[in-house]
Amino acid sequence: MATIMGKAEKAIKEQDFEKVLVDGSKEELGELKAWLFKENIRLELERSELNRMKDKLLKERQQFQTEMTEVNHRLVIERKRLKQDEAFFDKKMEILKNGFSQLEADRKKMERERLQFEAERSAHSSAIRQDKNTALAEMLFQGVNSQLALKKRYKDLIKMFHPDNIAGDHEMVLVINRIYEELKRDYEMGKRA
Repeated sequence: MATIMGKAEKAIKEQDFEKVLVDGSKEELGELKAWLFKENIRLELERSELNRMKDKLLKERQQFQTEMTEVNHRLVIERKRLKQDEAFFDKKMEILKNGFSQLEADRKKMERERLQFEAERSAHSSAIRQDKNTALAEMLFQGVNSQLALKKRYKDLIKMFHPDNIAGDHEMVLVINRIYEELKRDYEMGKRA
């Protein structure tokens, strides 16, 4: 039987169906019939398996399409959220930039005001110091009644307040020089006696 089956299979493989059908013995025809029956069952099983696989693939395809739709929907939502986040970030960045530029402007304004205040304070303190020094220098020249006494007092004061001395004061020397020149002019013009 195996040899007949082998012959039938060999004939089938060689595509000699017609030869077996026309010239074949009853046994070969029976074997061919049995083989065709088995082959038909096998093909039916494969067909049913293919149909089952087709149904499975269709279900997977449908599930995949559903998942893709969900993913696309989530992607659209995420893109919208991302755009909103970018817009929000841009607004925050704009606010920060405006804040920093305002801070910089305020800092510059404050620096100008500070410099102006320091200049005013310096001028005011210089004026106060000069007034004090002038009053002190006038007091130091008090009691001078001649040009000779003026010159002697001037030399003594310069020795005391010269900047090279330990207790020297440059501003006081300038004030003493100014007052000396004023008093000297007064004596030369004859205003003082």
